[in-house]
Amino acid sequence: MKVVKIGGGCLKGIKNIQRIIVLVAQRCQGDCLVVSALNGITDTLIMGMGKALAAEENIPNIIHRLSSVHLKIAGDLMPVGSCFENFSKDLSVGLKDLERLYYGLNFTREITPRMHDIISSFGERFSAQLLTALLCAGKLKAATRMPHQIGLLTDGRYGDATADMAQATRNLPKHINPALKKNGIAVVPGFYGISSQGEITTFGRGGSDYSAAVIAAALGAQTLEVWKDVDGFMSADPRMVPEAELIPRLSYAEAAELSYFGARILHPRTVEPVRKKKIPIAIKNTLAPDNPGSLINSKSPRHRTVIKSVAHDTDIGILKVHASAVGARPGILARVAGQITEKGINIKSVVTSQTCISLLFSKEDVEKARLALKELKPRPYRRIEKLEHVALIGIVGEGLLKKKGVAARCFTAVAGCNVNVEMISFGPSRAALYFLVKMEDLPGAITAIHSTFFSDQRCVL
Repeated sequence: MKVVKIGGGCLKGIKNIQRIIVLVAQRCQGDCLVVSALNGITDTLIMGMGKALAAEENIPNIIHRLSSVHLKIAGDLMPVGSCFENFSKDLSVGLKDLERLYYGLNFTREITPRMHDIISSFGERFSAQLLTALLCAGKLKAATRMPHQIGLLTDGRYGDATADMAQATRNLPKHINPALKKNGIAVVPGFYGISSQGEITTFGRGGSDYSAAVIAAALGAQTLEVWKDVDGFMSADPRMVPEAELIPRLSYAEAAELSYFGARILHPRTVEPVRKKKIPIAIKNTLAPDNPGSLINSKSPRHRTVIKSVAHDTDIGILKVHASAVGARPGILARVAGQITEKGINIKSVVTSQTCISLLFSKEDVEKARLALKELKPRPYRRIEKLEHVALIGIVGEGLLKKKGVAARCFTAVAGCNVNVEMISFGPSRAALYFLVKMEDLPGAITAIHSTFFSDQRCVL
C-alpha cells in the first residue's frame, strides 16, 4: 500500500483533472490519496475573508464562484446520476456552512487565526469530495475520509500545526485500512487536522505534503508518492540555468534543505514523519508519469562533486542588530529573538558575530520584526540595519562538511563573476551551506556555481 499526494497544480482545468482520474484508476487502487484544493481555490477562500469583512453584499458572489468552479468540473467529467447528486449535496452543505462563517466574520469584524484556519480548509474538503465522486462515477470503490473522522490530531496551533504522531499511528489504520480492502481508495483532504478540542488547525500553506507524510508514517506505507506537474528536484532552477539536471536520488536531509531553500517541490516538513520509518518519497510528474522522477530515501549516491543542487530563495530580508560584545553579554540574543517570536514572527535563520546579530526573515516579516525590536526597553543594541533586495543561495549535498575544497570552489566561482557575498553560514547543516548576495547578482552567481560543479565551465561575463 502506498500514499499518494496530489498537488493543487495538478488539479487545474478539466483535462488535467481527467488525467488524474485515469492515473488513479490505473495505479492507485488499494491506496490512500491525499489531495490539495483545486488550483486557486485556497486563494479565493482567503481573499473572500477580506471581501466578506468589507461588505456582506460580497458574500453571495464568493459562494457562487466556488460553487460554479466545482460543479462545472463535476458536470463535465461525470454523468448526471447518483455520484453527481451526492457530490452536489455535499458541496451544498459545505457552502452553506462556509456562507454562515463569512456572515459571522462580517458581524464580528475580525479575522481570527481560528476563523482563518476553518475557512481556508474548505478547499481541500471540496476537492476530496469531488475526486471521490469522480472515481465513483468511474466505477471505482472510493470513499472520503475527513481528518476528524480518522483522528488526525494536532497540537492545536493555528496556521502552523504539528500532527500528534502517536495518536495518528493509533487512530488512522483502523479508520483508513477498511476503506482500502478489495482495491478500495481512501481520499483524505490534506492541509489540516483537528485539535484535541475538535478545532480545525492547518499545517500552513503547502501543508498537504506534510499531511500525506503523516498519513504514510501512521499507516506504515511502502512509499509516499507526491504527484506534481514537474519531474522532480533539479540541480538548479531551469528557468535560470537551462542545462540544469534532474536529481534522480537524494537523501532526506538533502530534500529537506532544498525545500527550505526555495525548491517548491516539497513542503519543508514533509520528510519529518517518514524519515524515522525509512519510507521513501517518490516525486512523480502527472504529465509524464513513466518518467523516473526523484526518489528520496535514507541514503543516496553522491554526485562526483558531492553537490546535488544549487538552490536559491528570493523571499528573504535581513535585520542586522548591531551591539557591542554580543558573544560576551548573556541574554542579548534571547531578548532579541524572544521579542520577535512573541509577536508571532518566524525567524528563518540566525548568524552572529561579536558585534552583530543577523536575522533572516521572509520579506513580509522584516518590517514587522524591526518594529517589534523598536519596542524593546531598554534596548540591548546600538542600531538596527534592514537589508532588502537580497537573495539566499544554498549549496546542497550530503557530505559537504567532509569534502575538502567545496566551499573554496564555490566562492572562487562567485568571485570570478565579480559577485560580493553579503553573509555566509557553513556548519549548522551537514548537507548545506548558504550565503547571501544582492538580488541583481543572483543569476550570475547561480550560473557560475552550477557550471563549476556540474560542467567545469567558468563564468563568462
